[in-house]
Amino acid sequence: MHAHDDIRIGTVVPAHERTAEVIRQLLPHGFETFQISFGIRVGDFDVTGLAAAVSAVLDAHEPGPHDLAPRVSAIGIYGNPLTSPEAVADWERLIDSAALFGCDVVAGFTGRIPGRPVPESFGRFAAVFGPLAKRAEDRGVRLAFENCEKRGSWESGDWNIAHAPRAWDAMFAAVESPAIGLEWEPCHQLVSFVDPLPQLRKYAARIWHIHGKDAQVDWNVIREHGIRGGVQYIHHRTPGFGMTNWTDLISTLRQCKWRGSIDIEGFHDPVYRDALETTGQVASLDHLKRCRGGAFVPNPW
Repeated sequence: MHAHDDIRIGTVVPAHERTAEVIRQLLPHGFETFQISFGIRVGDFDVTGLAAAVSAVLDAHEPGPHDLAPRVSAIGIYGNPLTSPEAVADWERLIDSAALFGCDVVAGFTGRIPGRPVPESFGRFAAVFGPLAKRAEDRGVRLAFENCEKRGSWESGDWNIAHAPRAWDAMFAAVESPAIGLEWEPCHQLVSFVDPLPQLRKYAARIWHIHGKDAQVDWNVIREHGIRGGVQYIHHRTPGFGMTNWTDLISTLRQCKWRGSIDIEGFHDPVYRDALETTGQVASLDHLKRCRGGAFVPNPW
């Protein structure tokens, strides 16, 4: 067994007609997993064809003697299933399709009743995700809710209720299913001025997937303008360029006996973007592998 197989490091790739080719070009850089994101809608996308194309690329790749064979870690859909029947159908379709990608995690937003406080969505959440959780259980799939506030708050928002521990506890109580968990990342907690590590220790057993995304708080802006003065006070960053100590984070995961993937969520960094996007992601991949302990070295006999 490869000792780093417990926590793999990869990246998030959008679903489109060139996804398999993008993955083929990224593989030589050492990405070990890929989350495939369908964005807001799956629609009439050829999911079966995409799964076959991606599988062919992964199967053709020959890893080095101490490298992990790459795989798909999760597939994702980020619409609002509490208001959209089409979004519910997208969840159903991806739950049914996960096995085609060789993965058992479908991730996304919980949804939200727009403009209302978080607790007013709990009943609708139970009505929608109770059946979806049962569908997932029947197929050996887990549902992972991203902890993104999507510019919402406890009082009001449009997309997602799963951005605070009070909501997570209520969600787990509303749908008592072993399939229900989180797609967690430290970035969204730093945006809310939460220390990610105590939270990670508490909820590690309900985290199915981790997004590799960090944040950088500009305290000078906050001291002068506060957080409601119309001046940007926080930036989403690629891991290695933000405030999170990923060595401590991965050590915490291993202390909790966590297994899964950390997939870099790119296209947010204000510096390593556009022509520098892949440069930043590969630098982040190398950084996270160092934080994981560096190259795997087998013990002497």
